[in-house]
Amino acid sequence: MPTVAQSSTETDWVSRFADEVIAESERRAPGKPVVVASGISPSGPIHLGNLREVMTPHLVADEIRRRGHEVRHLISWDDYDRFRKVPAGVDGVDESWAEHIGRPLTSVPAPKGSAHPHWAAHFKAVLIGSLAELGVEYDGISQTEQYTAGAYREQVLHAMRHRADIDAILDQYRTKKTPQKKSQKPLDEAELEAAEGSGAAGEEDGTGSAGYFPYKPYCGQCDKDLTTVTAYDDDSTELTYTCTACGHSETVLLNEFNRGKLVWKVDWPMRWAHEGVIFEPSGVDHSSPGSSFQVGGEIVDRIFGGRQPIGPMYAFVGISGMAKMSSSKGGVPTPADALKIMEAPLLRWLYARRRPNQSFKIAFDQEIQRLYDEWDKLGAKVADGSALPADVAAYTRAVGTAAGALPVTPRPLAYRTLASVADITAGHDEQTLRILSDLDPANPLSSLDEVRPRLDRAEHWISSQVPAEARTIVRAEPDTELLSSLDEAGRESLRRLLDGLDSHWSLDGLTTLVYGVPKVMAGLAPDAKPTPELKVAQRTFFALLYRLLVTRETGPRLPTLLLAVGADRVRVLLGG
Repeated sequence: MPTVAQSSTETDWVSRFADEVIAESERRAPGKPVVVASGISPSGPIHLGNLREVMTPHLVADEIRRRGHEVRHLISWDDYDRFRKVPAGVDGVDESWAEHIGRPLTSVPAPKGSAHPHWAAHFKAVLIGSLAELGVEYDGISQTEQYTAGAYREQVLHAMRHRADIDAILDQYRTKKTPQKKSQKPLDEAELEAAEGSGAAGEEDGTGSAGYFPYKPYCGQCDKDLTTVTAYDDDSTELTYTCTACGHSETVLLNEFNRGKLVWKVDWPMRWAHEGVIFEPSGVDHSSPGSSFQVGGEIVDRIFGGRQPIGPMYAFVGISGMAKMSSSKGGVPTPADALKIMEAPLLRWLYARRRPNQSFKIAFDQEIQRLYDEWDKLGAKVADGSALPADVAAYTRAVGTAAGALPVTPRPLAYRTLASVADITAGHDEQTLRILSDLDPANPLSSLDEVRPRLDRAEHWISSQVPAEARTIVRAEPDTELLSSLDEAGRESLRRLLDGLDSHWSLDGLTTLVYGVPKVMAGLAPDAKPTPELKVAQRTFFALLYRLLVTRETGPRLPTLLLAVGADRVRVLLGG
């Protein structure tokens, strides 16, 4: 893929961050790959809000690759985090999983029926598949593997030697509370939960009755982190702990012991230094004053001799018709859920077009049709050169990466049209092909493959997101009672429609016809501009057609509905 036009730099957030990250990397580590990072805790379903943690550095890393620089996007799988609570609404999981609270995510059984060996692998696998579909290139790092292999041994010992210094840094913030701005509206329930912290962000900082220790062992008997370090010797590295869960106590040599981890507020800055991270975003729960990102900046500098990454805060991602997402609540949509109803470029575009600190919503309701209309219009503007530079940049980042273009639908028919057809045909391929070919008789489809994968996404949206009572059911027999009750004007409007069917049998033609009949009935030309009175007459006519065809006064766009029903059946149902 080509480099995104530099003319967009002033308005394109990705280009601005890429400039900053490249310059900072050259100052810190000249000649080495640029390192950007994400951290994902597979503590439950990894939802579309979590995806922003990945997409923000991905888009910046991809721009850096387009400019010819070597870059590594690290995704740190925080699978050595403790299992904090049983998430609601997860299939195959019940309250018996509460017995595993306090164990590493890699030691918790996967949900019943899962093909994966443990909890973390189960939830990682779903996101890994989605990232491949989204074209996200990354290096995955399992924190379970890192810690249990002793990869951070020197950093752990160093942190323990400097525990008093770390404690002093943390102590500056322990009594501070962030005042809520007077203009700030009260947080709703989901926002409050997210603000309290997600995953490791909510963990204790290492303070205990025996003093401060930045390392937390997992118990050798019950495998839980409900442990308290009671003694530590810097010279011998002897560490003694007791477990409040099972009562087990033991003394180990920390220079050999691999069953534990640094507490979160020390672990995160340690990894910044260890990996040489230049850019890593963080959510609002990590970014407020006194939180892990701010404290981490001091710890990485004063304890580990590293530098804090460039770290924009990213805002919430919501779902149309739902509260803001929190992964501890059940039923929150995942990237895999979104990719079942929308193509990967559209989902990428939603993250690319908004600055990280701007919240946005992802549509699972009727709004997805408008969203697709907006996407298709942008594509047309990009093609004819009329799009704004920032919009071109976002579109370019959506449709491909530095490695190449993402798969696209060869003939991207309007999503709302495909959804209407899928609604009426219930996924019957032969009927679908007939209807879609009639949209443009001069250029008919030869195969449904021409409109895939968009057709598949629209069909899944209809079947999974539209309730049964809202589905379109075409009448089996004409409504003779309604037809016989019509006055002469009503019967005449139906005659004019039926007389024009054959000569207008295409999507554009039927659009002209259904809007034109009320105009002609009012003594106007078929192409007359609508007036308020005419709009009322058109709505009345449309409601009549819907009642005669599908028993309701609303439904799919009438031209699409007429094509789907077919001319012969339309004539029967309209009394022709």
